[in-house]
Amino acid sequence: MRTYARVLIALAVVGGVLALVAAAWLHSGSKIASADTKPLFAATFPDSQGQTQAFSQWQGKVLVVNFWATWCPPCREEMPELSRLQEKYRASGLAIIGIATDDVEKMREFAQQNPVAYPLLAGDFEATNLATSLGNVKNILPYTVAIGRDGKVIASYLGRLDMGVVEQTLQPLLSISR
Repeated sequence: MRTYARVLIALAVVGGVLALVAAAWLHSGSKIASADTKPLFAATFPDSQGQTQAFSQWQGKVLVVNFWATWCPPCREEMPELSRLQEKYRASGLAIIGIATDDVEKMREFAQQNPVAYPLLAGDFEATNLATSLGNVKNILPYTVAIGRDGKVIASYLGRLDMGVVEQTLQPLLSISR
């Protein structure tokens, strides 16, 4: 009986450690050296009013591109924080863009009930393919990519964002008066 209890405790400890490692991995920013942003800047998506938006209009800005879905609880939870980040750093050249993996109608309904301070675009299936090309090989949502003014990926984040980590990544890229 004692051996059985020790094995259970050992398994619980190992499981806990693995869960912590997985959580840290999901929430850490990582550089995706080979990510090509050309398809992103060539893309066009409808906004919440159904107007087609060319992603190239944000070229030359520091970007946070957040891939999300209306059905995704962590995606919805981080949206108010992304709005605050957009408002805080807009004047410093930051543009946050949300690309939904939903169709325009679902996104429009969501946006009407949950307004945000940044543009939302409906990417549907193309958004998933685009996120994959930008490093989301695990197809996890939310998935976020930070892009410098030069169009290169600075960092990517799988899962729910830690806004402190995102801010630390962005601040050196922004024209902030200190």
